[in-house]
Amino acid sequence: MIQQIKYYYQLSDFFNSSLQSHQVLHIDLNSSYMYDEDVSFLSSALANCVNLSNLTLNLFNNQIGAIGASGLGSALANCTNLSNLTINIRTNQIGDQGTSGLGSGLANCTNLSNLTLNLNKNQISATGASGLGFGLANCTNLSSLTLDLSWNEIGDAGSSGLCSALANSTTLSNLALNFNRNEIGDDGAQGLGSGLAKCINLSNLTLNLSSNSIGATGASGLGSTLANCLNLSNLTLNLSSNYIGEIGASGLGSGLVKCTNLSNLTLNLSSNKIGDQGTLLLGSALGNCTNLTNLTLNLCDNKIGYQGASGLGSALTNCINLSNLTLDLSSNDIGPSSLGSSLANCINLLNLTLNLRYNRISGSLKYIWQNKKSIPQGYF
Repeated sequence: MIQQIKYYYQLSDFFNSSLQSHQVLHIDLNSSYMYDEDVSFLSSALANCVNLSNLTLNLFNNQIGAIGASGLGSALANCTNLSNLTINIRTNQIGDQGTSGLGSGLANCTNLSNLTLNLNKNQISATGASGLGFGLANCTNLSSLTLDLSWNEIGDAGSSGLCSALANSTTLSNLALNFNRNEIGDDGAQGLGSGLAKCINLSNLTLNLSSNSIGATGASGLGSTLANCLNLSNLTLNLSSNYIGEIGASGLGSGLVKCTNLSNLTLNLSSNKIGDQGTLLLGSALGNCTNLTNLTLNLCDNKIGYQGASGLGSALTNCINLSNLTLDLSSNDIGPSSLGSSLANCINLLNLTLNLRYNRISGSLKYIWQNKKSIPQGYF
């Protein structure tokens, strides 16, 4: 039987509803000038929703602090049947205390299997991130977790501490982490990878580490540790606007080639100065990912020239099962190259999207269209 979703857009309407009857609930109170006192009223009502199984709670862009967030976590601990939970509390001021308190409360949601938590822009440091991780590690039935901590200051200690805690989540199979703009360096990237490598059932991973301070050591270390995720089949990794360079690109590729079950890969390394040599080495590694069927590769703004583009194309011909390829090489210095003729040799390629804007491209790339009639997409 399909359970009816109840929607509430006013706190008073929800407070006066039949609380114990709710099973699937959507509460939208974003941009409602809510303070801790208001969240306390909300929390007291939620604590009485003892039959609740699915909850979506939008509280973003308010004035919620540590007391409100901690109280919310404590209230949700009373919802013992809760299995699917989405909380969007971004752009508030819950800080470390509120983040840890929220995590402590969620730790008591023993039946929780799917959790989406958006804590973007909440003045969270390493202490809060580690505390949150410690709480989530006690959600023993958690299989899917989406966590947005972007635009905070969790740093190396926070990313490492959080993911070390998640290593205890042995049931976790789907994980998406957004750590964009969090002052994470090499140590944080390596520590993060070491923690995730212990999530033995992880099959789908999305990791956004863009706009941090990760260099070659961090990127290489991250690649090496992800190689231990033996069940990983789908990976989306965003390392754009860091400092990985050619050595980091090479090290990352060397690690990814050991993910033998990887079939779908999205890799964003834009604005990392990997150059020709880094592109060649990365391509060489990806060429050994023989189970890849879908590849999206963003190498925009990386000082790549003729040699790098040509070598990348040649290497990708070794991905014999590749059927869908999206390749962004815009804002480089490629010029005329053999990229087109090389990609024409990808015999199983069905769909190709090329972005070669802001390069010095000649007519030589027309070769790909003359020799690969099955490829319907492409732009320059």
